[in-house]
Amino acid sequence: MLDLQALDAYRLTDRPVDYRRLRRALRREEAVDGLPLYELFSNVTDEAVAAVGCPPYILAEGARPMEKWMDPWLRHITYQYVLGYDHVAVGAPGFGFPRKQMPAAETAQGKRSYIPADLATISTREEFEKYPWPNPDQAQFDLMDRVLAELTPPGMSAITACAGILEHVMWLMSYEGISMALYDDPDLVKDMFDAVGSRIVRYYELCTSRPGVFAIQMGEDMGHKTQTMLAPEVYRKYLFPWHRKLVETVHANGKLAILHSCGHLDEIMDDILDCGWDAKHSFEDTITSVWEFKRRYGDRIAVLGGFDIDKFCRMTPEQVRQHTRMMIDRCTPAPGSNSGGWAMGSGNSIANYIPMENFLAMLREALSYQGSAVCR
Repeated sequence: MLDLQALDAYRLTDRPVDYRRLRRALRREEAVDGLPLYELFSNVTDEAVAAVGCPPYILAEGARPMEKWMDPWLRHITYQYVLGYDHVAVGAPGFGFPRKQMPAAETAQGKRSYIPADLATISTREEFEKYPWPNPDQAQFDLMDRVLAELTPPGMSAITACAGILEHVMWLMSYEGISMALYDDPDLVKDMFDAVGSRIVRYYELCTSRPGVFAIQMGEDMGHKTQTMLAPEVYRKYLFPWHRKLVETVHANGKLAILHSCGHLDEIMDDILDCGWDAKHSFEDTITSVWEFKRRYGDRIAVLGGFDIDKFCRMTPEQVRQHTRMMIDRCTPAPGSNSGGWAMGSGNSIANYIPMENFLAMLREALSYQGSAVCR
């Protein structure tokens, strides 16, 4: 449906689109045809495409009339294609865990919602029993299948995403609520993890049964700057058994599993590795830089992204290019080694406060690795 030939005039690189580039990194294999790019998500889709002079998308001549639901997918795919990514993020609409309305605040970038530490949707056994638990089998997989079959360009494949098991439990019970329930009602805590975990595992099982999906990513922030959000023993008892089940399910379908988790995780890193995750994402230099993490763990897990967001915002474009090159030098495996794959990207995501010129500088420098020609 997209006019790829027309979009090629705006692409940052002329290297062929090939999702196997990123798949090799997830498998900790040597990069042989350019460095893959990876992001958890981006808040600058239209702005970035406009910055390189491209329309939001260009439909192929003779394409059938576009249905309204296709618009955001075409914008996302155009963004991924033009900026040099080899994958798209596709999921099945209609799967989620509803919770109380979150408050919002006006910021320089517009209105943004936030989650207070005491905003609980489920606090009691009665609320647990009455909660409208979602059925992953009823998600709109028909729309997901159409995106994969009709809209995704040749050479691209999909990564499907969902917020994590711990995240959903904490969002439903609140951070304060789960902290107290661990002492007051541990059976409710266990039932919450089981109710959420079983449904997320089933959702990913259904997603990874699609041939157009090659990996999943799960956002599961388990820590903050100095330690884990909850005691490591809590994760070992309630959370990691579900992580292992999830990864086993994904692997059984022949797909790969990416964990995104912020925070200081040293106390539980061996547990994370034992769950079998293929790749780890989210890094902050004040906690552990991506090159230091790769030195420690690159022989056991692939490493994704790592350009510290604070530096990303404060540096000049030239400094961004130099920092990107330094990251490439430190994180790219030596030829013939198996020291862990790596893909270039931010330490977290492309937020709308990252200067556009810095974002494009990082991409252009990364795409020039191994001689990949840059068009613009």
